[in-house]
Amino acid sequence: MQALTSRWTALDSAPLFNEIRGSLLAALNGEKGGYAVVRLGNIAQALRVEEQFLRLATAILAEVAIPFQPFQRWSLWKEIGTNLNANPGLSTGTGYNAFHMDLVNATLPPDHTTLLCVRPDPLGAGASVLSDAREAVSRLTPSSRALLAYVAYRYGGFFGLSDVGEEYTPFPVLDGEPEDRGFVRFTAKMLAESGLDEEHAQAAKELAEQMVAGQVSYTLQRGDFLIVNQHRWVHGREPLGDGQHGVTPENRRLLLQLFLRNAGATGQAAS
Repeated sequence: MQALTSRWTALDSAPLFNEIRGSLLAALNGEKGGYAVVRLGNIAQALRVEEQFLRLATAILAEVAIPFQPFQRWSLWKEIGTNLNANPGLSTGTGYNAFHMDLVNATLPPDHTTLLCVRPDPLGAGASVLSDAREAVSRLTPSSRALLAYVAYRYGGFFGLSDVGEEYTPFPVLDGEPEDRGFVRFTAKMLAESGLDEEHAQAAKELAEQMVAGQVSYTLQRGDFLIVNQHRWVHGREPLGDGQHGVTPENRRLLLQLFLRNAGATGQAAS
């Protein structure tokens, strides 16, 4: 295993679980951590991204936290394909997918979200973007932080879900819990929700700007998976390459998503 930086993990051969587990936990939960990328391209080439490969990926992730299935209508690994007719800003769209955390309106969102690349955009675009949400908050004025702590924000529906608590709407962006357990409950899409007054909308826009200013990006390749600690970082996607109509459906970008729950986070699992 070759560590690219304190936040990146590369895996090019058979995994040494103790070494990998320590590196992943440090990358995700260390003082400057928050995300990691694991590269399994060679294994994906040998096994193809099918059942055996997914078992391996799930086993690695289970060393970090507990895989679980909040969307009962989809499998454990939820498919995120490319739909040319979808709203471009959605996860399945072709445009810019702005910064967000997953299941922002649940009382117990997943602690980590994972994106596995089955096929990258053949046109070379669609990089994943990430930003340290807590660092972005620290750059705001005290008045903006105070506004973000109000229970004033809304986004999304809440149905067909399990193991994520109750619906939380409206919710504060800054939930006020200790840093290691709370969330920066942010999705740029909430800015379009009706009923948000000018002051609260402006504070959220300022936070979005700070997230963009501090962003990093990574273009996932086949077999790579990105793990994001949702207590610390938000994620999104740059637009896919122009000319998607010229790409056949079976060759368009395809990701698989899996969610993780920290042991003991719901009071049901042993720590």
